[in-house]
Amino acid sequence: MVEPSPLTGRKAELLHSIVREYIETGQPVASRTIARRRRGKHALSAATIRNVMADLSEEGFLSQPHTSAGRIPTEKAFQVFVRDLCVRLRPSDLERVGAQFSGVETLEDGIERSSRVLRDLTHNVGIAAAIPASSQTLDQIELVPLPDRRVLVVVVTRDRMVRDKVVVLDEALTPEELVSIRNYINVNFGGWVLNEARQELARRLEAEAAYYDSLLRRLRALYSRGLLDVEFDPEIHMEGASYLMALDLRLTREKLRELLRALEEKKRILQLLDRFLEQPAGEVHVQVGLGEMHSAMRDLSLIGIKIVPPGGMAVKLAVLGPMRMHYERVMAAVLGVGRTLEQLPA
Repeated sequence: MVEPSPLTGRKAELLHSIVREYIETGQPVASRTIARRRRGKHALSAATIRNVMADLSEEGFLSQPHTSAGRIPTEKAFQVFVRDLCVRLRPSDLERVGAQFSGVETLEDGIERSSRVLRDLTHNVGIAAAIPASSQTLDQIELVPLPDRRVLVVVVTRDRMVRDKVVVLDEALTPEELVSIRNYINVNFGGWVLNEARQELARRLEAEAAYYDSLLRRLRALYSRGLLDVEFDPEIHMEGASYLMALDLRLTREKLRELLRALEEKKRILQLLDRFLEQPAGEVHVQVGLGEMHSAMRDLSLIGIKIVPPGGMAVKLAVLGPMRMHYERVMAAVLGVGRTLEQLPA
């Protein structure tokens, strides 16, 4: 539930104007600048605006780098600003985003492209993560014979995640035997949750009849090597980290290196997405200031969305950029990419 804005009336209106001016220029905002922009029936004198700005400063919404300088919105001001924004996704926005996915026919390919699309549309860091469901459902397996008694095991789940591994057997299995084992697994366990399939297969292999069935005896050799024991790691794509190099984040070189190293860690990116994208699927969320995640991220914001396509896999899309970003434009891009992915077949 969105909390009501702590500001109303003239204060809220002027704070919005100050934040927008600062986003556009990156410079401290003076009362005269706001006064010039408020001509006509909404005009206010510079003195009146100065008084309101002084109140906003006392309340922690504005800071003043120098006595004679204008005011700069604080993290608290940006939080109020984004809380009052509403994403309006126009048909032209969807068309523009859809054009970026030209030639993409599957969800898997769409996720891979999403980070680049978000980077190109927003000129910030684009992130796309495909997070497997906690209970993976088997679609099919493939067994490929390799030299030296090795077998390539390929496991595909219903949410189109693919994992493979090579196992080494004590005795070689012929291609024909591998085909029979593959067919047995796919016919008997396709559509089963992997953990349940493993348990049922173990039960069957322990049954007395298995010792008299040549197929099951051969299957036992693969099962003992972890035939269905696969872990599906989240798939993460990130593009545009170099954009952070051009930002004035008030970081030392060492702190900037720390930030870039942090963004190279898959675990850190997942923590970032999990911590700040907990809202219901389909809702765009904005997190202003990420200092609690990493000290070098205090002047960054995250705009993201979670979608859950058929199959149970969660997809999280996000844009990481400066606190001083064009929030409506970025929010529309994130929502547009999310809506586009929802239309792609798994």
